[in-house]
Amino acid sequence: MEENILPGLLRIREYVSSGITRPVAFRLQQLAQLRRSILANKDSLFDALYTDLKKNREEAWITEIGFVLSAIRTMEKHLATWVKPERVKTNLLNFPSSSYIVREPLGVVLIIAPWNYPLQLLFTPFIGAIAAGNGVVLKPSEYAPATAAIMKKIVRECMPENYVAYIEGDGAALLPGLIKSFRFDKIFYTGSTHVGKLIYAMAAGQLIPVVLELGGKSPCIVEEDAHLEVAAKRIVLAKFSNAGQMCVAPDYLLVQENKKEELLSYLKKYADKFFGAQGPDNYNYGKIINGKNFDRLCSFLQEATIVYGGKIDKEKCYIQPTLVENVSLQSKLMQEEIFGPILPILTFKEKEEAVAILQENPQPLAFYVFTSKKENEKYWIKRISFGGGCINNAAWHLTNDALPFGGIGNSGTGQYHGRSSFDTFSHQKAIMKTPTWFDPAIKYPPYKGKLKWFKKIF
Repeated sequence: MEENILPGLLRIREYVSSGITRPVAFRLQQLAQLRRSILANKDSLFDALYTDLKKNREEAWITEIGFVLSAIRTMEKHLATWVKPERVKTNLLNFPSSSYIVREPLGVVLIIAPWNYPLQLLFTPFIGAIAAGNGVVLKPSEYAPATAAIMKKIVRECMPENYVAYIEGDGAALLPGLIKSFRFDKIFYTGSTHVGKLIYAMAAGQLIPVVLELGGKSPCIVEEDAHLEVAAKRIVLAKFSNAGQMCVAPDYLLVQENKKEELLSYLKKYADKFFGAQGPDNYNYGKIINGKNFDRLCSFLQEATIVYGGKIDKEKCYIQPTLVENVSLQSKLMQEEIFGPILPILTFKEKEEAVAILQENPQPLAFYVFTSKKENEKYWIKRISFGGGCINNAAWHLTNDALPFGGIGNSGTGQYHGRSSFDTFSHQKAIMKTPTWFDPAIKYPPYKGKLKWFKKIF
């Protein structure tokens, strides 16, 4: 398998080594061509995203097509500034030298994407990689084949194969041989923690740097002083969009005990209003990606008491937005990332009680707190380690490309979006320039008797 792919990868290496990808004009040209190709194929993308995940056009635009086009516009606007050498301070020891940082391409990078946002999660890092001047190998998910086919068409329309490779197939069968046979300059993987660990281990053998955008159990805290109706609307939207198949969706809810019933009534109201009333035919609600994940999610429903939803249709891969309670912390529902439309609701009286529950699954990818008090905001932000998050909102932080997006610990390593995407796929080359007109003898041997001066200088 890898023998057939390897010659193409070597051609990409040769293309990048020639220096052709380094000029800003070349990079901007690639971004413009990609933007035009996406727009030319947007109707096909709409159809493909509906086929794979039953995404309506509005959701597909906000979370996929428009998201990617916005990322391109950000790169086009700022790239000429970001590639300029960055002047930095020089210490007294090196006076009168000057120092600066040059950002250069890494080389050839591999980007591996999941199925839940197949366009966004492949093309957003792709945009950063080409903006930074790299050659790229793209591996889409095999579980969203309709979208993968259109993405391949887009890439092949605007990028030569000796610059960008598009590799399809079963990731479990393809990737070990691919990573073993060719030393990439960076691997960017988005997906599960389990597979992320495997990718990390494979890359370690060749000291390949890796960015891992993983998941985990992202909690949502609702304090008693929160605006409960607004909180419910925003939690429901974030949790049940894309049928809950989102890495930053609230994975479970921790609400102050005396506010649980009131919050629950609002959650039911808006789950029904936004997603649940029309069943599988609801225009605003997607489907589970495949039967394997459908069965996994259905098994979770046996581990708790359903207080809203719970209806299923296996033929249509439909699971109604579902709220559950009476959940054991030792259950799979609370030990594994749910990645579906099931929201466990737990309660707490004191903050440290909630903290103890959070520490069962530390360092989540995202964290959300709903409160009207600044002291509560400060407490949770300082007390809990997490990748990124929101106060009085959920999931929308990832749409602000001025914010770096990434995890910590088991939820990932590295960051991207906006400037962070450019930096992730660039090497920061440190340069110091020293003039010859000043050359003090103190820095040269013999050093005996100079210690007091060295102490002052350092």
